[in-house]
Amino acid sequence: MRLDVFVAAELGAEFSRSQAARMIKTGLVRLNGAPARAADPVRAGDTVEIQNPSAMPEEAATLSGHMEPDAVASADPPGIEVLYVDEEMVVVNKPAGMTVHPAPGHPGGTLVDALLARFPEMAAMAEPGGVMRPGIVHRLDKGTSGVMVVARTPFARMELARQFKDRTVTKIYLAVVRGLVARERLSIARPIGRHPVERKRMSVNSRHGREALSEACVLARMPAAGADATLVGVRPLTGRTHQIRVHMASVGHPCLGDPVYGGHPLKVSAATLTQAPCALAPVSTTFARQALHALVLRLTHPRTAAALEFVAPPPDDLAGWLAARGVATGGAELKQWIEQIGLVEFGELVEFGKFAEHASRPLGDRTGKRPVDSPKRLR
Repeated sequence: MRLDVFVAAELGAEFSRSQAARMIKTGLVRLNGAPARAADPVRAGDTVEIQNPSAMPEEAATLSGHMEPDAVASADPPGIEVLYVDEEMVVVNKPAGMTVHPAPGHPGGTLVDALLARFPEMAAMAEPGGVMRPGIVHRLDKGTSGVMVVARTPFARMELARQFKDRTVTKIYLAVVRGLVARERLSIARPIGRHPVERKRMSVNSRHGREALSEACVLARMPAAGADATLVGVRPLTGRTHQIRVHMASVGHPCLGDPVYGGHPLKVSAATLTQAPCALAPVSTTFARQALHALVLRLTHPRTAAALEFVAPPPDDLAGWLAARGVATGGAELKQWIEQIGLVEFGELVEFGKFAEHASRPLGDRTGKRPVDSPKRLR
């Protein structure tokens, strides 16, 4: 057994393997009286000394991606709208244009920076090697807005991560897609993997695609000369990278404004804007980012197991664009859409792709634990 695995097991469920590895790296764990590495094996007869995690040096909890601790402290953190917060977790409405955590090319101004400015104790959950993703259990693309949950404690992180892994979390997105979607409901089951040529893109034509399933429901069709569009509600039942964007593009309806999968920008004629039944000033003839918004997140509380639902209303850019097309996004409309999407029985519909058989099975049979058939899947 690896030393980090042993230490995590000894400390209990509220301490992850990543935290154990960080403790080892900072010298709080000794193997047979000497400093050790996380990967060192623990054998029968060895002695492992574990110091109190609260003794961890403060600087070990302040690393953020590739930035130095001083740079993180002096950076001006962005603001973030908090929808819900308690001792275990925080739910936020991430704005479009904000990266979730520090990464090459995005060292600051992230969601993590905003959360650490408001909840500095979360820095204790930093990962080994200075990777700063404390409490992050799922992600939204930089250009996607909407609701996200972030853990505030190691226990909550472990429990929320389990819910996402077991696919017991319900996610509902709003997307404005190009063209008029013909069917009222779609179940798109196409594997997703890296594009065979363009490695920064995902594709349904990958040689090593993984099962991916998205279910979509038409909420409003918006015909316009040369600029038809449709508002759809989408439930992703798996969590592949760029899943909704790739799936909708694969059936000929990419997200409006998507710089990667959307093709040419959608242009709205001046006549269309003039005729739009809206009291607002005319909106831009193009959408500045992918028109995708995480509207609803349903999960169980990590500590109490209470069923929770969080709704993030569409941001001004999306709401304004829809208003210019005569589609309101008030509370009554959002409630109706959420009910409409939630009541749809997608299993009766025509599916696409090699994994379509999964869509015809009840949702309960498509979620839950899966047997691990190869040790490689654990890596």
